[in-house]
Amino acid sequence: MIALIVEINIKPGFKDQFMASMLGDARGSNNDEPGCLRFDVLQDNEDENKIHLFEVYEDDAAVDAHRNAPHFIKWREECADWFATENIRKIATPVYPVPEKWEKRPPVD
Repeated sequence: MIALIVEINIKPGFKDQFMASMLGDARGSNNDEPGCLRFDVLQDNEDENKIHLFEVYEDDAAVDAHRNAPHFIKWREECADWFATENIRKIATPVYPVPEKWEKRPPVD
């Protein structure tokens, strides 16, 4: 099991467009990717142009499937000019709840 924690800094003035695209990617990840167990979009409380992602995948193949999914490719292309800095990506291993207790979340809208 693989968890990704991503910090994204958006250029001022692009937040609304970015969020519309980001939520499309999040919905696609949660609803259309069997290997994606969780894809959360979090708004930073101190900086309105900073977004955090928390993603959990079954394995490396599920991460690769996400990177090749149409909704991810669309998001990456749409947002390419809206990033204020390089995204910071951390890879982690879920500890609790124990991986055996993780299951696919139901589709969300």
